[in-house]
Amino acid sequence: MATIDDIRRIALALPGAVELQDHGGNWFNVGKKTFVLYGFPSARWLFKLPKPRQELLFEARPDVFQPYRAGAMLWSYVDVAALEPDEVESLVTDAWTEVAPKKIVRTHLQQGR
Repeated sequence: MATIDDIRRIALALPGAVELQDHGGNWFNVGKKTFVLYGFPSARWLFKLPKPRQELLFEARPDVFQPYRAGAMLWSYVDVAALEPDEVESLVTDAWTEVAPKKIVRTHLQQGR
């Protein structure tokens, strides 16, 4: 079972990632862009995942992953408690790649994380 401490450890190890407290929740950002957040608009986790992965997860594991639309953006509600820490690491990293500058992502991935 993954926890906020797992998410914090994974997210803050990524280049440029910071944790903010906003709207009563924990937000993990790169610059002004959020890639994972908790507590807004509900007491659930939201991940900014790549669209192909979202669609696969919504279909394969609807008990753990549900869609959330914010305007034109599609986010993923994720029941983090239903996941193992290694699964969460993959999800957090994928969400980070969606918002981090591509040059930083390439460098980070080439270094093998």
